[in-house]
Amino acid sequence: MPIKIAVLGSTGSIGKNTVDIIKKNLKDFQVVVLSTNNNVQKILKQSINLKVKNVIIVNKKKYFKFEKKFLKEKIKVFHNHSDLKKIIKKKIDYIMCAISGLSGLEPTFEAIKLSKTIGIANKESIICAWNLIEESLKRNNTKFIPIDSEHFSIWSMLNNNNVNKIEKIFITASGGPFLNKPIKKLKKINPKQAIKHPNWPMGKKISIDSATLANKVFEVIEAQRIFNIEKKKFQILIHPKSYIHAIIKFNNGLVKFLAHETDMKIPIFNSIYFNKEKKLSSKKLNLFLLNNLKLKKPSLYNFPFLNILKKVPNNISLFETILISINDELVSLFLKRKIKFTDIYKKLIIIINRKEFIKYYKKSPKDVDQISKLSAEVRLKTRQLCIK
Repeated sequence: MPIKIAVLGSTGSIGKNTVDIIKKNLKDFQVVVLSTNNNVQKILKQSINLKVKNVIIVNKKKYFKFEKKFLKEKIKVFHNHSDLKKIIKKKIDYIMCAISGLSGLEPTFEAIKLSKTIGIANKESIICAWNLIEESLKRNNTKFIPIDSEHFSIWSMLNNNNVNKIEKIFITASGGPFLNKPIKKLKKINPKQAIKHPNWPMGKKISIDSATLANKVFEVIEAQRIFNIEKKKFQILIHPKSYIHAIIKFNNGLVKFLAHETDMKIPIFNSIYFNKEKKLSSKKLNLFLLNNLKLKKPSLYNFPFLNILKKVPNNISLFETILISINDELVSLFLKRKIKFTDIYKKLIIIINRKEFIKYYKKSPKDVDQISKLSAEVRLKTRQLCIK
């Protein structure tokens, strides 16, 4: 029986990698639906190549403009992820949620209801709404697999081990393009320089987060929520080559680490085929890299964003929504050259400590609507404070 699969956000980085895996193993799959926001030409090509009969185009203008083009190819077009329930009548095997940002939150909940297994590559959803996601996973009896390389590595190494056996978890960071550049020399950095990640091909926003190490702050929060492990048991290590993705030190003296090439197809492939025997063609073990790991603690002076971890509450709260939203807006302003690279952290600290936001820091998220409304409010306030 073919694996019935859907890819939400199929034209983004994770989505395209997922589609590539399906394409190379097409006989294993029946692709039920693909979705995109804007990239109509790409999703049309994907749909034809994978023989997909349903697509979702979220951008309404693009939906109305190109609907007939898809219908000519006998492909049904929908314009909202809430339409998934019209397409998927019975739970399918796997849904990849690869929509970036908080716009991926509602589709994630739709996907949980309609899939036996869900792969989530959207850290914002997990960080801001893990209590709601976990509840929905249990209610719908849906298996969850984290897709970020670090979290997939932890998930793989734990292998149902009791988390109480964990002494320490180390999450690695490349250090981004400015690892060896003092922070005082970063004031004149432009977006083109900042998006040049040394190892991974990534989108602009996540590349900036990698340069500031905001992504590692978010990954620690994400891992702490997913695995329900105390925040103090996590540590970030700089590892310039990104070959080791996570290290776990157990209290019985054993240390495990997981290594693979800087290719997101590896965790994606293994999440899809996690309970099946399937070979993935990959490079030989890189002994040179293993002998030259160069692991070290990051400098808080050069990466001040790491100080944010001290502010993160142990239990999920609306603090995370505010943090994500401020950072998203500041990164957007930097990419538009409205603020300096070094302003991202400086302004975030000022805004996050404002009285109107502090009141949310002990409140747990109640529903998606609450998270979305708060995020919109925070983004608007951030723009107002930064652009006068």
